[in-house]
Amino acid sequence: MTEPTANSPAARAATRLAFLVAGFGTACWGPLVPFAKERLLVDERTLGILILCLGVGCMFAMFFSGVLSEKFGSRRVIVLSGLGFSAMLPSLAVASTPMALGACLLVFGGLLGSLEVAMNLHAVEVEKGAHRPLMSGFHALFSVGGFLGAGFMTLMLSLGIGPFRSVLVACGLMMLTILAAWPLTLRTKAAPGGPSFALPHGIVLIIALLTAISFLAEGAVLDWGALFVSGNGLLDVNQAGSAYMLFAIAMTLGRFTGDAVVARIGDRPTLMWGGAIAIAGFVLLLVAPNAPVALAGFTLVGLGAANIVPVLFRRAGSQSIMPAGLAIAAISAMGYGGLLAGPAAIGFVAKQVGLTNALWMLPALLVLVPACAGLVAPAAARAVSPAAEPRG
Repeated sequence: MTEPTANSPAARAATRLAFLVAGFGTACWGPLVPFAKERLLVDERTLGILILCLGVGCMFAMFFSGVLSEKFGSRRVIVLSGLGFSAMLPSLAVASTPMALGACLLVFGGLLGSLEVAMNLHAVEVEKGAHRPLMSGFHALFSVGGFLGAGFMTLMLSLGIGPFRSVLVACGLMMLTILAAWPLTLRTKAAPGGPSFALPHGIVLIIALLTAISFLAEGAVLDWGALFVSGNGLLDVNQAGSAYMLFAIAMTLGRFTGDAVVARIGDRPTLMWGGAIAIAGFVLLLVAPNAPVALAGFTLVGLGAANIVPVLFRRAGSQSIMPAGLAIAAISAMGYGGLLAGPAAIGFVAKQVGLTNALWMLPALLVLVPACAGLVAPAAARAVSPAAEPRG
């Protein structure tokens, strides 16, 4: 079989499949949480610590998966971490002690983190070869995978199929998808002699900071959005989940159309307008006098934030300060740091000044996205860099 090139439909399909598996597997864990709580007989505090293990494992692995992708090629890391990620899923349904579940979630998160860095690095290579924006569409497939994973698990469980058998089927589907993607991925390898680890610096540090802020905003909508609309009497508690639903739908639609937008206006305007729309959405929902206005705000936040992170990953892959693998690993780790620590920080501030006042931190921080757009994506820079020379 002929090896796929960066500009081939096969390479684009492989990238989409990797993003789909990552989103699908992550979403399969959510419906298992109530079963884990009942099986282990733990309280919410202990369960929260266990759930945190997933994020810690993910963030920790991201620091090292960049160098693995640089040294051995993203193909190997995508396949091995994707298969391992799939294989770990059933253990989450049978772990019989809190210690065992914490260890499983730590490994599960670590494999997810490795997969995410490798697939984003692969996406950068494919996008360069195509000479047109593709990153937003790739990230949209993660969201699609999330919808499919949550829907699949909900359907299986509602049919009376137990958690373990449900995740066994999910595991099989994920492995088959990764195996199908394997021969379609690019066989790339960085030149030897590069650094094995590097902290983000220069423009990469700015990109990483903006990524952390963007992930923080997304995590805050997930963790605090429903409580905000129900606590302020805008929606009944049983309907409060619709806030995040509209946000997620808007973000997914924004990413499916994002590549066409970036191709037309470029990275810098996308960051500026995306940041401005997200800021406007947060302001709208924080001053909303009624539910329709608040829900419109959540929708605007989703549309505005949709293409910020894909553009930041593209810029990390095209800068020359650090090797692309190390840069993408760094911004991925800082992004997850924002996703994990940010909502908790909002909770701490909310205890002192109230949730509404605490949430004003989000539009204030998001101001940095349009403010730094010129540094991250200079006016002279193209949305997609020229194709890199073949490696290895």
